[in-house]
Amino acid sequence: MAEKRRFKKRTCKYCEQKVEYIDYKDIELIKHTLSERYKIMPRRLTGNCKKHQEMVEEAIKRARHAALVPYIVDRKRVVPNPWEELQPIYK
Repeated sequence: MAEKRRFKKRTCKYCEQKVEYIDYKDIELIKHTLSERYKIMPRRLTGNCKKHQEMVEEAIKRARHAALVPYIVDRKRVVPNPWEELQPIYK
């Protein structure tokens, strides 16, 4: 029988930075939990704890409502790094 693979336990980067609140206007903090198609990545991939994952989800939803982050991305115009297009706007 093959042995089970042991993976390194991921740690919550927000707990390491001692973040108490994730603001929807802080896009630099939020963008690490979004995929290239602006989907919210799950906890098992990001390593976030439950408390911070819920804060991230709420912040992303608020940022989408405020038009800081798009809801969807055009399938025909997928860019390797979508944040390159947004940087001149928010600097």
